[in-house]
Amino acid sequence: MPSEKTSFNFAELFPLRYQAHDMPPLRPYQARDGATLYVRHYKADTQVQLILLHGGAAHSAYLYELAHYLSQHQIANVYTPDLRGHGPNPVRRGDIDYIDQLEHDVADLIGHLQTQVGEDAYFIIGGHASGGGLALRFAGTEQGQLIHQVLLLAPYLDYNAPMTKKEAGGWLSANSRKITALKLLNGLGISAYNDAKVLNFNLPATYCDGTETLAYSYRLMAGLHPANYKESLLNTKVPLLVLVGTDDESLDASEFETGILPFKSAVKIAYFNGLTHLGLVSSEPVMKEAANWIKQHQETT
Repeated sequence: MPSEKTSFNFAELFPLRYQAHDMPPLRPYQARDGATLYVRHYKADTQVQLILLHGGAAHSAYLYELAHYLSQHQIANVYTPDLRGHGPNPVRRGDIDYIDQLEHDVADLIGHLQTQVGEDAYFIIGGHASGGGLALRFAGTEQGQLIHQVLLLAPYLDYNAPMTKKEAGGWLSANSRKITALKLLNGLGISAYNDAKVLNFNLPATYCDGTETLAYSYRLMAGLHPANYKESLLNTKVPLLVLVGTDDESLDASEFETGILPFKSAVKIAYFNGLTHLGLVSSEPVMKEAANWIKQHQETT
């Protein structure tokens, strides 16, 4: 259900400053289980391919400005998928089949794109908020060998990470008892109850249009961030860029170095004064920082 709580400055994104007809259309691709999933492609004349993942409760549309900037400046072909369980018309809103399914969907998208651009194409994975958590989860697995860089914008890595504020600054409400119980059951190999709803997002009704996803099952929640973000950082073998605003409502920017640097040396953390959680993705200085970093590392490989 929509909420009357206010956690983020949603007016920074809504109403969207662009129209639906400005965006590339959603195009289908097939996942390994036969499901049809959808992705937008912002085209550029380059071999660099960036898969950019959206945050919690949302879908790919709000990433338009960042994706458009990077493609128009010929930095990367940018692909913004609607993650399974999200978007205008998902099969089961707010749910997936098993915890690892989202990272498998990303791998399937890369495989689909490789048939079009070649297996030697230069892939980058990135994401905003929970999408950043999924990007790091992916990078820290064996599938991480498919990518060359990781771009994280205000990433939500774990509820108990030092940079995460309580309940993400009021953005979400979690059933902690149920989550703890399900973690224990999964540790015993019992996953039969992973469809239980454990997370609700506090999106004001003013900003709801029917395409939002306001409740998550346990397996979707768990699949959107690393099982152990410290291990994921240690296992990520490619350069990492973290972008965060100093006024982020759900993340404490001052804790990112504490939370990341002990586990990952090939990382740059860039701070943007005055930017909020949502304002980050439409900020031109942020876009320029991401573009310069992509070019710098792509030119040295």
